[in-house]
Amino acid sequence: MNPNKTERPNQDQTPEQKRSRETPDAAPLCKTIAPAAEIRIYVACLAAYNNGRLHGRWIDAALGEDHIWEEVRAMLGASPEASAEEWAIHDYEGFEGAPLSEYSSFETIAALAEFIEERGELGGKLLEHFGGDLGDASAAFEDYAGEHKSVADFAQDLTEETGPEIPKQLEYYIDWQAMGRDMEMSGDIFTIQTGFDEIHVFWAR
Repeated sequence: MNPNKTERPNQDQTPEQKRSRETPDAAPLCKTIAPAAEIRIYVACLAAYNNGRLHGRWIDAALGEDHIWEEVRAMLGASPEASAEEWAIHDYEGFEGAPLSEYSSFETIAALAEFIEERGELGGKLLEHFGGDLGDASAAFEDYAGEHKSVADFAQDLTEETGPEIPKQLEYYIDWQAMGRDMEMSGDIFTIQTGFDEIHVFWAR
């Protein structure tokens, strides 16, 4: 790393510059929390990186695969290293928990970005739940049971909507929390939490 290199403003610093102030030996891939409105990847030139130079570009992943390739070619063409051809993803933002690797395909990245742009944080957390499987995450919305404050609230709402009417004098004896927990532990449902009192319930396939 060049010690005399001037750092850019925080928002557009390269991942290597960020890590230089924290843990110099950190792995080159890290996840950054960012608003879903900004879904982007940092693609680095490996020829420059392997020779101690920082050269790369932040790219808006929501603009599609063709746009990503155009930006990567332009970045490699402007590399300080002659005939630079190899690249790697060294950082990403706005993917809301969806897993990426250094060499995730741009086709996959563009598809994930489109899904998260449409579904937001919940979509990203679903992708994380399914290990990045876009097909499973998309299909899960077919079994979406809504947002609830807790699994207890879900169990109570479900019982009141589909079950027999419960006499008022017996309501206080029902452990809705235990019912909801049992449904989750038995695999009937799974939940995704996006905030305080924000539990999204899905029927398990």
